[in-house]
Amino acid sequence: MNGSTALLTDHYELTMVQAALASGHADRRCVFEAFARRLPDGRRYGVVAGTGRVLEALRDFRFGDAELEFLRERGVVDARTLEWLAGYRFSGDVWGYAEGEVYFPGSPLLVVESTFAEGVVLETLVLSVLNHDSAVASAASRMTAAAGDRPCIEMGSRRTHEESAVAAARAAYIAGFGSTSNLEAGRRHGIPTAGTAAHSYTLLHDDERTAFANQLASLGLGTTLLVDTYDVPGAVELAFELAGPELGAVRLDSGDLVEQAHEVRAQLDRLGATSTRIVVTSDLDEHAIAALQAAPVDSYGVGTSVVTGAGHPAAGMVYKLVSRENGSGVMEGVAKASKDKTSVGGRKFALRRRSPDGVAEAEIVGIDERPEDDGDDRALLVPLVEHGEVVATTDARSAREHHAMARAELPRPALRLSHGEPAIPTTYLDDWS
Repeated sequence: MNGSTALLTDHYELTMVQAALASGHADRRCVFEAFARRLPDGRRYGVVAGTGRVLEALRDFRFGDAELEFLRERGVVDARTLEWLAGYRFSGDVWGYAEGEVYFPGSPLLVVESTFAEGVVLETLVLSVLNHDSAVASAASRMTAAAGDRPCIEMGSRRTHEESAVAAARAAYIAGFGSTSNLEAGRRHGIPTAGTAAHSYTLLHDDERTAFANQLASLGLGTTLLVDTYDVPGAVELAFELAGPELGAVRLDSGDLVEQAHEVRAQLDRLGATSTRIVVTSDLDEHAIAALQAAPVDSYGVGTSVVTGAGHPAAGMVYKLVSRENGSGVMEGVAKASKDKTSVGGRKFALRRRSPDGVAEAEIVGIDERPEDDGDDRALLVPLVEHGEVVATTDARSAREHHAMARAELPRPALRLSHGEPAIPTTYLDDWS
C-alpha cells in the first residue's frame, strides 16, 4: 500500500477511542483476537492469507496532516482525540498463525496485545485484509489440491476491483497457483506472470492463419495459440502446419472441455506434436478442475471463481476483545454472549495435535495457558510484532512454502470436495483428555 493506511477504517473505531479517552479506559491493557466462528458451508479447512499485507499496512498506520484535517473538517472526533491520533504508533505485540497456515473454527488467527485504544483502531484494517485474502486462498487451495501436479494460472483481474485483483493474485499464489496474469501482482509480490493472446487478437486479422503466423513470429514457437475462435480441429491443424511439433501449447476456452481435450490431444499426437501442451480456461472452479483430471490437460487458467472465493467472497472472520485489565489491574477474560455470535473469553494459545507419523488430529486451544506438546505437536502462534516492530516475514513466497507444509499434514479427507465437517476438531484445553 502507498501512503497512510489510517483511514482504511470505520468511523466508529475512532469514536470508541474518543469515548475511552474521556472515561479513562483507553490505556487499559487488552487482548483482541481475530478468528472465524465457522468455515463456509461444506469447507473442511481454511487458509490464512493477508497477514503479510496486514503487517505492511501496520507500518503505514499513521495519522498525518491530511488525515487529521479530514477528521477535523468532518467533526468525526474531538480535539483531544485528534491530538492522540497525531501521535499514534502501535507499540504492542501481535501473535498469529503463520501466513499460509490452515485454520479451523475457533482458531486464534491473530492475537493483538496492547492498550484498548491502540488495538481497537486496527479492527477494520485487519478484517478487511484477512477476510478477503483468506477467502481467496481457501478457494485456491481447494483448486490446487484438485489439480494435483498440474499448474494453475490465476487470471481473474477483470472480475474484481483493481486492487483486489492484486491481493487475490498474491493469495492464490500462496495457496499453490503457479502464476498470475496480473502484472502489478508480479511487480509488487514477485509472482511469475503469464499470458499470450485473446480472441480479439484472432478477430483483428483477416483470417486465423495470419493471426497465428504473426503471433508465432512475434512470440516464438513456445507461445500458446487460442484454437477455439472458429473451428477447433481446423485451428489445431493450422497451428501444427505453421509451428510444427515444437508448438508450445494450445488453449481451449469453451465447449465441453473434457471431450475437446481428449480430441485435441489425439489430434496433436497423430500430427506428431506430442509435447504440445493443452491449457484449458472458461469459468473453471475446483469441481471443474477435478472433473478434468481424467482428461489430457496440462494446466488450468482460473478467473472469476478464485478471485471471488468460489462462492464465499469473505472468510467470516471477526475481531473481538477477549481479555482486558479490570479496575484492580488484573487481566480477566471477557466474551460476547449474544445469540449465534458467542465468543470464548481469555487469551488463547494453540497447537496442532499430530499423530506420530505427522498427520493432524486436532486443533488444541488453551485459554490463558499453553497446551502441552505431547512430542508430535506443532505450536501455531508465532510472533509477528514485538513492541510495535514487525518481526515476521511478509513475503508471499515464504507463505506459499508454509502452506504446502501445513496442507500436507492434513488427513486425506480434508481434500475432498464433497460437503463435510471440518477436517479436524477444534478442542479447548479444558475439554481435551
